[in-house]
Amino acid sequence: MNDQLAHNSIILMAINAKWIHPSLALRLLKANLGSLEKNCAIIEFALRQPLCEKIEPLLAAKPRILGISVAIWNHTATLELLRELHKIWAPQMPYIILGGPEVSYLPPEKEIFRYADYCIMGEGETAFRELCESILNGEKDCHSPAVFINRKLQAVNVTSVNSAYHLYTDEDLQKKLIYVESSRGCPFSCDFCLSACDREGVREFPLESFLDEMNVLIKRGVKTIKFLDRTFNLNIDRARRIMEFFIEKLNETPVPFVVHFEMIPSRFPPELVATLARFPSGTLRLEIGIQTLNSGVSAHIGRQSDPKKELAALVLLREKTNAVIHADLIAGLPGEDIFSFGKGFDLLCAALSSGGNSPPAEIQLGFLKLLPGTAMERHTGAFGMHYNPLPPYEVTETAAIPASGIKRLKNFARFWELVVNRNLIAINGSPVFDRFMELSDSLAERFGRNWGIDRKDLQEALNSHSLQ
Repeated sequence: MNDQLAHNSIILMAINAKWIHPSLALRLLKANLGSLEKNCAIIEFALRQPLCEKIEPLLAAKPRILGISVAIWNHTATLELLRELHKIWAPQMPYIILGGPEVSYLPPEKEIFRYADYCIMGEGETAFRELCESILNGEKDCHSPAVFINRKLQAVNVTSVNSAYHLYTDEDLQKKLIYVESSRGCPFSCDFCLSACDREGVREFPLESFLDEMNVLIKRGVKTIKFLDRTFNLNIDRARRIMEFFIEKLNETPVPFVVHFEMIPSRFPPELVATLARFPSGTLRLEIGIQTLNSGVSAHIGRQSDPKKELAALVLLREKTNAVIHADLIAGLPGEDIFSFGKGFDLLCAALSSGGNSPPAEIQLGFLKLLPGTAMERHTGAFGMHYNPLPPYEVTETAAIPASGIKRLKNFARFWELVVNRNLIAINGSPVFDRFMELSDSLAERFGRNWGIDRKDLQEALNSHSLQ
C-alpha cells in the first residue's frame, strides 16, 4: 500500500481492460480538480485481477470520495466490486461517484446505481470538480440510489481543459500504451456508436500546446502513443501537421517509438498518403474502421459508405506505406446475412493482401452491440434483432443470421485472432472466408471451445488441416 494514498480524500479508480491500458479519463479528472488535485490519487486495476486485490487498496486508502470510471468492458467487474465494498464499508461508505460512457446512458433502474450517490452523465472534467467541492464543503448528502448530474448536452470546452499527460508515470511510458487525444467527437451518425450521441461535433485541442506535450512524452522515453481521436484524418492539414511532428521526432530520437491513429477509410488523399509513407518501418499503426462493405447495410444504420473507395485506400496504404493496418468488421448488422458478410470479408482480405513487402495486416471481427443510448434499437423489430441483456450487449441472432450462425462467426473471429492475426499460419489465395470457416468449425469441434487452447496443440491441429 502506498503511504501517500492514505492522505487523499479523493480516490479515482478504474478497472482497465488490461494492465497495459492506463486510463486517460482518470488523469484528466485529477488534472482538472483545481486546488483539490493535491488531495487526489489514482488507483487502477486490471480486469482479470482477483477481487481481493482490488478491494484491499481501496479499504486502506479510506477515501471520503471514490470516483469510478465505468465502461462497457468493466461494468460487470465494477458492479462486483461495489457489491463487496458495500458489505464491508456500510454504514460508513464514502461518497461514490460514477461516470464514464457506460453509466452516462444506462436507465436509472440498473443495479449499479444502487451503490452510488451520484452519477455524472457526459464529460466530467468540470462536473466532477464542482461535485467534489460541494461534498467536501458539506453541501451534499449521500443518496441511494444515485442522483444523476446530466452534462451530456454541456460539452466541456477543450481549449480550457488542463493537460493530464504529466500524470503518466515513467513505468507507464516504458511499458504501457499511452493514450492521447488531439480532438474529441465525431461528425458521423452511425446508429451503433455512442459518438453519434455527441451533438457538439468534432472539437480540437489547441495544436501547438498539444505538440509541446507530445514532445515532453517523447523526451521522457514513451514507447507507444495511441490516439483516441475517432476521426483523426477528418482535418487533413491538421493530421499532416501532427504526423510530420512525429516523423521529425522519430528521425531525431535514437530510441524509436510507435504511433497509433484511428482513421476514416474514405479520406486518404495523395498528400496524406505521402506523409504516412515517410514513417519508418515499425513506427506506425493505423486502425481503419470498415465495419461493413455492404452499402445497403451501411444505409440502414446511417453510416456513410463508399466500399470501392475504402478498398482502394487500403490497397494504396499497403503499397505505399510501412504501416501495420488493423481493419475492423462488424458481424450481425441489420439485414446482413453470412453470405454478405463473407463476401465483404473476402474483399477486405484481398485489399490487405496487396503490398508484397508490407507488414502483416490484421482483421478484427467484432459483433454488433446494442449500446444504451444509441439509435440501434430502432432496428430491433424490423430486422429481428436479439441481444444479450448483459454487458457487452452483443447480438445473439438476427432475422438474417440465426443464433447458430452467430455462434459459428464467434468461433471464426476467435480462431482468426489466434491463428492469423498472431501469425501461426498465412492464408494464401482467395476466397478466404469459406475456407477459414471450415477450419474454424473443425477447430471448435476438436477442442470443444475457442479459449484456453495451448499454442502447441493449436499448431498441431493446424498442421493436420489444409486450407488449400
